[in-house]
Amino acid sequence: MATGALLALAACGSPAATPAPTVTARADVASDKQAVPAPEVPSTWPLTGVEGAPDPRPAIGVKIENTSAARPQSGLDQADVVWETIIEFEVSRLVAVFHSQAPEQVGPIRSVRPMDPQIVAPLGGMLAFSGGQPGIVQLVAASGVQQISHDAGAPGLERVRTRKAPHNVYGSLATWWGIAEAGRTAPAEQFGFARSADRAAAVTAGTPAGTLAFRLSGQSQPTWTWDAGTGTWLRSEGSTPATAANGARLSAVNVVAITAPHPNTGYGAQGGAPVPTYELVGSGDAVIATGGKTVAARWQKDAQDQPMRLLLPDGSEASLAPGNTWVELVPAGKGSLTIS
Repeated sequence: MATGALLALAACGSPAATPAPTVTARADVASDKQAVPAPEVPSTWPLTGVEGAPDPRPAIGVKIENTSAARPQSGLDQADVVWETIIEFEVSRLVAVFHSQAPEQVGPIRSVRPMDPQIVAPLGGMLAFSGGQPGIVQLVAASGVQQISHDAGAPGLERVRTRKAPHNVYGSLATWWGIAEAGRTAPAEQFGFARSADRAAAVTAGTPAGTLAFRLSGQSQPTWTWDAGTGTWLRSEGSTPATAANGARLSAVNVVAITAPHPNTGYGAQGGAPVPTYELVGSGDAVIATGGKTVAARWQKDAQDQPMRLLLPDGSEASLAPGNTWVELVPAGKGSLTIS
């Protein structure tokens, strides 16, 4: 009997008799993990990186004169991006791109040049100009943008009485947006933008700079001076402060210097002077100025209808600060940028 009792006790204490624990997932914990929302990324305007609800309207490039007879111009202070180019006779001419803002009037508007399609094609929008040589106008048509030509009788362009010809053609952005072709919508982002100015490439990786002195040609020597009070670069034509017709000082959050070949074309100007262009499909040296600092970079453009990319030495994309940008196209071997 004693032996039977011991066996019974051993059986009662055997591990095999202990039931395995049951693990049950808490439904509320699993539910909480699945319900964690993804971080919201605010919408931004594609050409400035500024937060907002972008308008679906297309971008409009406007060919603006930049001689002393044309200044002060209307609307430049509200352009998202301005490209400065050198045309025949070493004269500066601008392509001002509008999307996020809509000044009532822009001008004076002048004729197109061979480099313009390379600048505006990636926008997929519209280009306003006074006219141009047939061959150059055909280049614009082939780029796929909608043409708005004063010579062709497009609406929204007129000669004002307050200026003498040929410096008196002005235009209305509101009118042009009203005649945009079907399918002309907001542009894609052209440059990369940081979420805030303190994260921009030049600010985080650049060196301090106070002045950007360009020599684009013998006739064009713009200067940009850093102004900490406004957080912008202030433009001067030589030593003369540059202003818009409304009195606003012309300024830029970002100034980008692009050095590119500047060959002559087969087109001729008055007296047979050759009309130059820029070779913007390819790559080359660049300098980015933001926040009172500059950083060396490379530009790369794979095709005429592709945006120009800005790359840091390690190959990563260089980000600009949210705001407007002026792009200075420096003729390779002829132009220069002095940073001080």
